[in-house]
Amino acid sequence: MTAHAPVVLDVAGTALDAADRRRLQHPLVGGLILFARNWVDRRRLVALTAEVKAIRPDLLICVDHEGGRVQRFRSDGFTQLPPMRRLGELWMRDAMAATDAATACGFVLASELRACGVDLSFTPVLDLDHGPSGVIGDRAFHRDPRVVALLAKSLMHGLLLAGMAHCGKHFPGHGFVAADSHVDVPVDRRTLKAILADDAQPYAWLSTSLAGVMPAHVVYPKVDVRPAGFSARWLREILRGRLGFTGAVFSDDLSMAGARRVDGREVTYAEAAVAALAAGCDLVLLCNQSVDGGEAVDALLDGLEAAAARGDWTPDADSERRRLALLPRTEPLPWDELMHAAAYLHALDRLP
Repeated sequence: MTAHAPVVLDVAGTALDAADRRRLQHPLVGGLILFARNWVDRRRLVALTAEVKAIRPDLLICVDHEGGRVQRFRSDGFTQLPPMRRLGELWMRDAMAATDAATACGFVLASELRACGVDLSFTPVLDLDHGPSGVIGDRAFHRDPRVVALLAKSLMHGLLLAGMAHCGKHFPGHGFVAADSHVDVPVDRRTLKAILADDAQPYAWLSTSLAGVMPAHVVYPKVDVRPAGFSARWLREILRGRLGFTGAVFSDDLSMAGARRVDGREVTYAEAAVAALAAGCDLVLLCNQSVDGGEAVDALLDGLEAAAARGDWTPDADSERRRLALLPRTEPLPWDELMHAAAYLHALDRLP
């Protein structure tokens, strides 16, 4: 086992080039995240994921595939899943039917992705639907943290039945702020007590269920001056210490505006990665930086190697174990078999 492979990167196209292959073999690379630009059809997706696994069988192949507007693969047989708010609306009419529908969503989502060689989707969204957040919006199940926790757990059950782990996001909650952390640094001025009593509750109630968590690029100044993903107070003291979370922590995308300022100054991707890992992240994502040649990806890998050599960052064997624990343990059903599988057809019938 490598000492620690914390970097999750992307590739520019629908097939690997020589630079992609070189980066995927780098000992600090532990995962690949796919986007809509990597998609043309199922055949080419299967070929891409198979080539990745031939290079590095231990790489975690990930995607943001939640349903609604955040679903990277939508054609060539992929089911277009509903936004999670629809499950929350169903809950208000029939709570038990909503839990079954949520499990069906998770099962369909994971079965289709795994049939194409994808290991993990960054779902479920545990943010509360407070209203003002456009970036969250209908991606959230509900305003009530109890409903969010139970529907998310039902969705996670469906993922698990198809052999897929999961990642709850965005800890401790992104739904209260209107600003979008892709382009801004949102600030949530509530107290720790208020956040723990509301937005962070799903993480407490799911503490023994969650396999992965992604913190928000949001600053909560009454708790820490740093965004949650760079805050040891949030990740080590509160998420792991107070809430008891034992799974993997992913940084959100380090190229987002909310990740580019740490302690009041602009930072490089390598500096952001070191800060996230030091705060308690196990893995760091750098997205959409391969499309113009990937110089930023190489700079991150070189910078992280240099930081380790200087002692600014120490690879963590526990983090590597948490990364490897997210890999599927079972073989997926191939697509053509899946299309006739009784459990899959039943789940399709239960979608809201």
